[in-house]
Amino acid sequence: MTNARVALATCSQLPDLDKDDVPLIAALAERGVTAEPAVWDSPAVDWQAYDLVLVRSTWDYSPRHDEFLAWARSLPKVANGADVIEWNTDKRYLRELEAAGVPVIPTIWLDPQRHLSKRAVHTRMPAFGDFVVKPVVSAGAQNTGRYQPVSAQSRGKAIAHATRLLDDGRWVMIQPYVTSVDTTGETCLVFIDGELTHAVRKNALLTGPAEDSGELYAREEMASFEATPDQIEVARRALDVARAATGADLTYARVDLVSGDDGVPMVIELELTEPSLWMRYGTGVEGKLADAVVKLLG
Repeated sequence: MTNARVALATCSQLPDLDKDDVPLIAALAERGVTAEPAVWDSPAVDWQAYDLVLVRSTWDYSPRHDEFLAWARSLPKVANGADVIEWNTDKRYLRELEAAGVPVIPTIWLDPQRHLSKRAVHTRMPAFGDFVVKPVVSAGAQNTGRYQPVSAQSRGKAIAHATRLLDDGRWVMIQPYVTSVDTTGETCLVFIDGELTHAVRKNALLTGPAEDSGELYAREEMASFEATPDQIEVARRALDVARAATGADLTYARVDLVSGDDGVPMVIELELTEPSLWMRYGTGVEGKLADAVVKLLG
């Protein structure tokens, strides 16, 4: 569709988009599509005036999850689709991946409706090995902390962290800290319209208890990386589960993997809503994404 208008949804802290997404504007212009940043919660934006909304740097949504989902549902057309956004912004989707046989990090799930006491929370935390506490709805490693069970002080902070989230009515995840992250980091595979375009290696983010930095996301360092066949296979299996669960095609996707003690790739996160795609680490990625957008526009 030529002369189409596309909104690149962002947040008020990044009204002109994250710098990684800026080249997409020119790539779409070359294809006859006008694209412009639009802040997702701004009352001044007429979303009905756009032929498509592409969700990009909406990284402040997690404290207002319900509002964000209502916004996505109100749009005439959004990628990856409101059903995908609802499914993917709650990390309980990891249970569906696990049930389908996709390797994931073993997780203990705490339900706020059970009104667990601090002692009950304590008994559910690992006795050995560092572990991570985080809510099921979060972005950019916010409200996420790493703790040591052998330290009474650290364990006490973990209990307080989990209890605070539960008291706020939020589901909590407790996972073993995967030690390979300290040596090899995370591997992030980026897919555009089902095609693997590139991969990056990301450094470890968690060094201690959760702290409110006031930033949208934890700072990251990454480098280009060539994914292994095993990593690609696990990523594709995870995306197959996502498509089956939502009944939707995926214009873009990022699958974040870590290696278990046995070397098997495990999914740490499936990013289908507003992932950094780190397009500068691939070749012609903005053009491939622009082509996928044109395809959606019909």
